[in-house]
Amino acid sequence: MLTAFCILIYLALTQEKSLYLIAIAFGCALTFLPTLINFSLLNSEIKSRFPKHSHETSPNCLNCTATVSLHFCPNCGQKSTTHRYSIKHFVEHDFVHGVWHVDKGIFFTVKELFTRPGHSVREFIQGKRVIYFSFITLILMLLTLNGLLAPYAQIRMVDLMPQGSKEMMGTLERFMATYPKLVMIITIPFYSLFSFLWFRKSRLNFSEHLVLNSYRIIPELIIGILITVICIFYTNTKVLSFLYIGIVGTFGLCYTVWFYYQFFSAYYVNKKLLLLRSIAVPASYMFLSFLVGIIIGAMALLKANQVVFVWM
Repeated sequence: MLTAFCILIYLALTQEKSLYLIAIAFGCALTFLPTLINFSLLNSEIKSRFPKHSHETSPNCLNCTATVSLHFCPNCGQKSTTHRYSIKHFVEHDFVHGVWHVDKGIFFTVKELFTRPGHSVREFIQGKRVIYFSFITLILMLLTLNGLLAPYAQIRMVDLMPQGSKEMMGTLERFMATYPKLVMIITIPFYSLFSFLWFRKSRLNFSEHLVLNSYRIIPELIIGILITVICIFYTNTKVLSFLYIGIVGTFGLCYTVWFYYQFFSAYYVNKKLLLLRSIAVPASYMFLSFLVGIIIGAMALLKANQVVFVWM
């Protein structure tokens, strides 16, 4: 079955790109369906031979062996009730509660990041973490989803740049226009450095600034994926350029300022000073990008002049 799965993917990639997802889905079905069936039969056999103890309470924690009298272990925090894993439990509990749960999980985290971003991330850093989805896992999932969708987009982000701008773009600018999602990840340490410097009064360490800035880019990644989906079905470059450069760019700047303003509102009483510092973080990053662009452009011009001089 695994060999058939690999052959299907190879044929899809070499013959017809449009069959890529169909081949993967069909191959996964051929590969894993027999395993799931056998696992289900084995699970039924286990239930018939052993007594059912779906949610039995143990007097000792099964994780650290500490004495347990409440619903959670006072030593390590694990639940005192245990269950035997089954496909039904995995689908109904682990997957549904972990991804689709309305008061925690992915959807709850995304909702909080779009409605009260600064307050929710501050709560996470201060210790309220059970209800929020891991920022590392969520970023990796979004990047994976974007990687699956990007090959089917008929318009790339670099195609939305004005022709004059594309001709003047250097290596760095072209890289940033070609891989905007990757650039967002790369900018996290730089934004963290500037937020650390501008909001020193909060007394957060640099690692905590890395966490809050990692959560900050998630809504921008989601909107970028939505733009990619639109580019699969819509090819008007003028409309897409306005949508991506105008609306999305404006949203990114406004969201960043709003995010910092909310997050650090618990540390600053002077709201005008708080707003200025919130604006100063993205402004500092843009100024740094401008300086780097000038330096790279000057180095490229110097190198070109040296080549001309040697040729002469």
